[in-house]
Amino acid sequence: MTSVPTLYEWAGGHDVLRRLTEVFYDRVERDEVLAPVFAHMGPDHREHVALWFGEVFRGPTDYTDELGGYPAMLRHHIGLSITETQRARRAALIAASADDAGLPDDPEFRSAFVAYVEWGTRLALANSQPGAPTVPEAPVPRWGWGEAPPYRP
Repeated sequence: MTSVPTLYEWAGGHDVLRRLTEVFYDRVERDEVLAPVFAHMGPDHREHVALWFGEVFRGPTDYTDELGGYPAMLRHHIGLSITETQRARRAALIAASADDAGLPDDPEFRSAFVAYVEWGTRLALANSQPGAPTVPEAPVPRWGWGEAPPYRP
């Protein structure tokens, strides 16, 4: 019996997640709802988000090791006052970008991927509100398959 791959392994690793962030942020730059939220992002932002996704999906811990982990991610969201419309648009654009970036299209992977995107965008929404009670120190979440591991015929 073979072991179940991580979401990171199943996705195709860092290069695929980096392609996802490229496709996604290219869309964001043209989106009237999200462009203002990300107008301040620096030249390394896309790479940093790819590292975050990699660590969340149980790949290398580079985001924590190099960029400060969950506390650093939290700091990027505090005070942004993200709206529900912006949160929902972000979730929809990431999900749509997965196709163009070449992420696996099997239902099990997409279910786990979209579940994380929904959870993460809702947490970012909550943490971005003025005066929101945040948890300043926490580990990077390590997302798994949920209920359905990958189908292998």
